[in-house]
Amino acid sequence: MRVLPVLSVLLVLAAVTGCIPQRPAPPPTVAAPPVIVAAPPPAPPAADWRDRPFTPGTWTYRQDARGSIALFGQAGQDAAATLRCDRGARLLYLSRTGSVAAPLTIRTTSTTRTAAVQPTGGTPPYVALALAARDPLLDAMAFSRGRFTLEQAGTRPLVLPAWAEIGRVIEDCRA
Repeated sequence: MRVLPVLSVLLVLAAVTGCIPQRPAPPPTVAAPPVIVAAPPPAPPAADWRDRPFTPGTWTYRQDARGSIALFGQAGQDAAATLRCDRGARLLYLSRTGSVAAPLTIRTTSTTRTAAVQPTGGTPPYVALALAARDPLLDAMAFSRGRFTLEQAGTRPLVLPAWAEIGRVIEDCRA
């Protein structure tokens, strides 16, 4: 007998909830197309070369049968710049990637020099200039305050750190 009142309460509750209007289901949402934001153009180089960011990469040093070489670049890529000692000729070759034969300007904290370059004929292409082992420009590069640049019309300037690998190659040629 007690079941009957409970059952009738449940029936009344079911009837009342059936009378409550149901909210209509919201319409399906359509995802907005992704917003594609173009990368901002690179900032123009700083007016003062000493304020420009370094070119990405590091210097590495190695020796071979001709002498020694310092290579600057990123792992897995061709070197952006090299300084090679040809011990037999007592010459150092400063080179950078590219095939533009325009003069190369080397800026250090104490010296700025513009010099003619020649294509090396290799793959990938490089242009290079030869420097005598005692050329003061080499010391200016090795002892420049933190950085030096290689600038050439038609190419991106290279802002290179003045690390010990440069001095090691220079000393190898002077020894």
